Amino acid sequence: MKKSLTALLVFFAFSTASWAGDEDDLRIIQTAKAVTVAQAMKAADETAVILTGTVVRQIKHEHYELKDASGHIVVDIDDKLATAAQLAPGTQIKVTGEVDTHRYKPADIDAVKIEIVK
Repeated sequence: MKKSLTALLVFFAFSTASWAGDEDDLRIIQTAKAVTVAQAMKAADETAVILTGTVVRQIKHEHYELKDASGHIVVDIDDKLATAAQLAPGTQIKVTGEVDTHRYKPADIDAVKIEIVK
C-alpha cells in the first residue's frame, strides 16, 4: 500500500509540473514584447520577449548564438521546437521566450516558440 501511494504521489507531481510548464509557456507567448538583443540582455529575469535575428552557430546541443543589429545572445531551443538542421547558420528566426539572467555569465533566452522567417 505504501509503495502504491508513493508511486501515485510521484505520478501527480510530474503531471502537475508538466501541466504548469505548458501554462507558463502560454503566459510567455501571450505577454511577450518584441525587443532587440541589446534590450533583452538588460531585461529582468523571466521577462517575456520576442527576438528576430539570424542564427550564427550552434554552441552545443540545444544552445545557439543569435544575432541582430544590436548584438549577440545565446538561445536555448529544445529539440521539440526546432532541429539543428532547421537552425543552420544563416537561418533567420523569430524566437519567443523568457530572459534567463545569471550571476556570472550574460543573460540568455529560454525559447518556448520558434518561427523560421527564411
